[in-house]
Amino acid sequence: MRRVYSFKLELINKSKEAALTAIKVFNDPLIKFKSETFIVLMIIAWTYLLHAYYRSKSIEYRYFRQGPLRRKFDRTKYGAYKFWQLERCLNDDKCPIDKDVKNNLRFLIGLRHEIEHQMTVSLDNYLSGRYQACVMNYNYYLKDLFGEPHGLDNYLTYSLQFQELTEEQILGVEGEANVPQRLRSYIVKFDQTLTQEEYENPRYSYKLIFVRKLVNKPGQADRVVEFIPPNSDLEQEIQHLVVKREVEKKKYLAKHVVDEVKKAGFKHFRTNPEHLQIWKAEDAKAPAKGFGVEIHGIWYWYENWVKKVIELCEHAGDKYR
Repeated sequence: MRRVYSFKLELINKSKEAALTAIKVFNDPLIKFKSETFIVLMIIAWTYLLHAYYRSKSIEYRYFRQGPLRRKFDRTKYGAYKFWQLERCLNDDKCPIDKDVKNNLRFLIGLRHEIEHQMTVSLDNYLSGRYQACVMNYNYYLKDLFGEPHGLDNYLTYSLQFQELTEEQILGVEGEANVPQRLRSYIVKFDQTLTQEEYENPRYSYKLIFVRKLVNKPGQADRVVEFIPPNSDLEQEIQHLVVKREVEKKKYLAKHVVDEVKKAGFKHFRTNPEHLQIWKAEDAKAPAKGFGVEIHGIWYWYENWVKKVIELCEHAGDKYR
């Protein structure tokens, strides 16, 4: 029993060290290989965390095949046991992690596969909300599974900036054009597997609103970041001042556009020839129109195009009804 506890504690400490190193690397202005390093280290941190949990619950987390009399464990070329990777840990029925946190981690696992051995600087700001969610989720489960004393709250602080936060930094717009198409395609396809509620959940992507604030009295502490309680009067006031923008717009294939138009009451509207004729007549794929985007040779329509088509159908009278 003592050996189990000692090994569990070692896994927890290694997990925490990996997480803190990931955060340190991401906040270091001299390091350019941020996203790649952060993702790899946080995946290690989460893996060790779940290994520690499974060990504490006496759940076998090594790969094995059940023989007629006993288990035969899978081993590496040099004889070491093969332990579950993070994805296998998440898929287990006894995994303690909630659905939204799993969505965040599965997104990062897939992203790691896409960016492995390739530097992609533009992702650092573009996906920072998902990285922030990963860290917040990790600290929550670290304390939830193993107790408050293990929390990293005292180690986490706001990263000082050389310049004021810009709209591009907060919304991730600046790097969007520089994100390789194959990565944008991966992000779009993953997001489309989520419901709107799952997509907007802060455990999937953590979004912050920064408002510049000056102290009212001399000697009063002026913290860079203050957390406002949800549904408070101040939070409601700020919501009226902030214009919400989507970093990733909802995207539709042509058949999905047609589905939406049919839902609006135009039952005789089809992909071919009706939709084809309309977008060609409107020159809707012209970049300046802003009706959609091409990703990996596949054209995706934005929601404003769906509304435009419905509007055109309404102007056509009973033609498509």
